[in-house]
Amino acid sequence: MEIESKLHAVDWIILSVTLIFIVAYGTYVTRKNDNVTDYIKGGSDSKWWTIGLSVMATQASAITFLSTPGQAFHSGMGFVQFYFGLPIAMVIICVVFIPIYHKLKVYTAYEFLEGRFDLKTRSLAAILFLIQRGLAAGITIFAPAIILSAVLGWDLLTLNIIIGFLVIIYTVSGGTKAVNVTQKQQMIIIFIGMLIAFFMIMSQLPENITFTKALEIAGASNKMKVLDFSFDLSNRYTVWTGILGGTFLMLSYFGTDQSQVQRYLSGKSVRESQLGLIFNGLLKVPMQFFILLIGVMVFVFYQFNASPLNFNPTANAAIANSEYVEEYQALKDEHTIIENDKRLLFSDGFQVEEKDRILELNTRDLELKAAAKEIIKKVDEKSIDKIESNDKDYVFIHFILNNLPRGLIGLLLAVILSAAMSSTASELNALASTTAIDLYKRNVKGDRSEEHYVKASKWFTLAWGIIAISVACVANLFDNLIQLVNIIGSIFYGNVLGIFLLAFFVKYVTGNAVFIAALITQALIIIVFLLDWLPYLWLNLLGCVLVMGIAIILQTFIPTKEGDNGDLETIGIE
Repeated sequence: MEIESKLHAVDWIILSVTLIFIVAYGTYVTRKNDNVTDYIKGGSDSKWWTIGLSVMATQASAITFLSTPGQAFHSGMGFVQFYFGLPIAMVIICVVFIPIYHKLKVYTAYEFLEGRFDLKTRSLAAILFLIQRGLAAGITIFAPAIILSAVLGWDLLTLNIIIGFLVIIYTVSGGTKAVNVTQKQQMIIIFIGMLIAFFMIMSQLPENITFTKALEIAGASNKMKVLDFSFDLSNRYTVWTGILGGTFLMLSYFGTDQSQVQRYLSGKSVRESQLGLIFNGLLKVPMQFFILLIGVMVFVFYQFNASPLNFNPTANAAIANSEYVEEYQALKDEHTIIENDKRLLFSDGFQVEEKDRILELNTRDLELKAAAKEIIKKVDEKSIDKIESNDKDYVFIHFILNNLPRGLIGLLLAVILSAAMSSTASELNALASTTAIDLYKRNVKGDRSEEHYVKASKWFTLAWGIIAISVACVANLFDNLIQLVNIIGSIFYGNVLGIFLLAFFVKYVTGNAVFIAALITQALIIIVFLLDWLPYLWLNLLGCVLVMGIAIILQTFIPTKEGDNGDLETIGIE
């Protein structure tokens, strides 16, 4: 069956109605934004549940629902450790960050830095945010484009443009409020879709395979190992990287990244903002655990059903027309034999004495998959078009397209696209706000009318949308999209967090020391990343420690003048 024929009329109706409703609703209910407060802070009247869902929707992009199940399919549940620092970060932000932001009535997080330090430090932090979030916005557009490219057979360039401009329409029109009101509907669609996907997977397992037996089968292949207490730095996901590196990453993301700060700056009060973040902290880790569990259940499903050697349909099509087709077919044949052997072993569930045989078969299958990727790379070298050997991000969509009934395919595609639109809208909204308030207003135009800055924000939203689409058009799958976004953030976040922690807690450090320290730190972090000296999560901790340590050392050599530290009492530092 051709991929295009897997979408039936009812799928098209569900998908189209969902997307049209989100765009039309967001545009209509927020069509009147007369001032900067309405456009950038959403009128400052959001309730805690709106804030909580909006914060969650901003982080839960299409990448979450594409890459996370694929990550679990290949590597198991260990990725959930990445989120262990999130609840800790939520408490710290509620106690320290939110009261100060609300007291100052800031439009962006970086306004605070000028009052505490100086204009150049504020501008530098804003620029670092714009670089990393601009790149990430492109990836969040690229992720669903991959899906529709596989489903519709359309080229990625066209899809990147279509998806990008769907988001631009209502984000330009309604600003922060448009983002907030649409994200509630998007999260409802997402929760419903993922629950249905889970139950559909379980319903398609053999009758004698209960949920408990499915977990045992996954455990036999080491997919259920959640906690890793090792101190091996080559291991990206351990309890320690999650609690230490993850806490610093989440502190940076939720405390200093304008795409998140802008969500809770729209709160009606400090309490509403704090409740919204606590709600996110309580729900986010279980949600990620559940999404990973879906990926593990997809793995179990394919222990009883045929799966491709490589899930990327583009790669398989390219090999079919290459000189390597026979070599690849030999690998596929052996892969089929291994699948049949495992199917027999698991026919009555998992037996302890079968563990060694299962691991042996899995090891051989991994070798076959690695050999298949090498063939794909050879085909790619001789091809005009880019062909990705990585297939993690295609696992879940392969299951959706080939195993769900009519209507549910459209619903799950709507889930993925809703997630993409919600996250991208938040990013464009934050990029525009930061550009308008921190750079344009403060460095270029000075005081103008409210109407002028609303119009400027809309133009900046459009401009950043075009930039994000451009990034999406040149993006590649990397190793895994969800890792790519977190790697981009980790290169910049620790540095920015360190600047804010200096502002909050180290009263005697001045702007000149912080500015120089931030430039040095950013250069060092990029070097450490390029040389691959540390797992990327540790870059958050390293960047934070470096900028704080260098700034404190530099301050001993920089004379302090009166007023260098700003008015600490006015900006909320006792």
